[in-house]
Amino acid sequence: MIIGYVLALLAALASGSGSVLESIGVRRAGAYGGSALDLVLLRRQWIYFLGIGVDLIGFACAAAALHRLPLFLVQSVLAFSVGVTATISAFMGTRLAGRGWAALGVGAVGLILLGLSAQPGPAKVLPAQWRWVLPAMALVVGAIAGYFRRFDRPWAAQVLGFAAGVGFSMVGVSARTLDVPSSGWTMLVEPAVWAMILNGLAAAVAFALALQKSGATAVNAIMFTTNTALSSVIGLVFLDDRVRDGLTHFTVAGLILAMSGAIVTAYYAGRVKGPIRAQVGS
Repeated sequence: MIIGYVLALLAALASGSGSVLESIGVRRAGAYGGSALDLVLLRRQWIYFLGIGVDLIGFACAAAALHRLPLFLVQSVLAFSVGVTATISAFMGTRLAGRGWAALGVGAVGLILLGLSAQPGPAKVLPAQWRWVLPAMALVVGAIAGYFRRFDRPWAAQVLGFAAGVGFSMVGVSARTLDVPSSGWTMLVEPAVWAMILNGLAAAVAFALALQKSGATAVNAIMFTTNTALSSVIGLVFLDDRVRDGLTHFTVAGLILAMSGAIVTAYYAGRVKGPIRAQVGS
């Protein structure tokens, strides 16, 4: 169980750091505030791909943690990567208001409550017909990203962050329910594997589009709030995620505090002036 907690924390650190690196890459490429076609310029930004690599390391840690811990706990820990993003961004010139830091503290208390209440164990296997719904969700995420990328409004970044959250939630559900087959060839027809690949790609595109329209901290907060809420409901209702006896109130309070902390952080991050310096690392 301790290994699961350590892996979840490492995943949060990697995810938060990767988001900052990707945001720097978007700005250095001159794609911030531009059109979706401007994302082609990212091909020359090694720091953006470094961020993708760090994110992949975080995903590997999260996937390993999901085989040991419930979705609502792991995804809530991942949501706290918004605190990692805010901390790194603060050192790079993007100052978060004091109330934003207080909100992160509230979220940390929520994570502690969730950690105390979660019952470790494997997930329930999904019925065959539902397992193919997970890769199909990539089409939904892609459709949302494709439609709302054309709007140059603050709320467009929020919708794109929401789409990324849905996509990454499907990745988490797939990783939680993945039954690793003994044969490597069998992996090629495993719906959960394709769900992780397709939803991961769709969510990454939606996240990059969102970074064009808003800062990393605000986008991260929206994305992980969506991810945490949706994953928690799916895990508790469909995957037999368990809460320790007598500690249900800890889980409820923990989810409320963790999500509220991320939402309030998003609000104050959206009011920050002085974005991450694009010239960093150039």
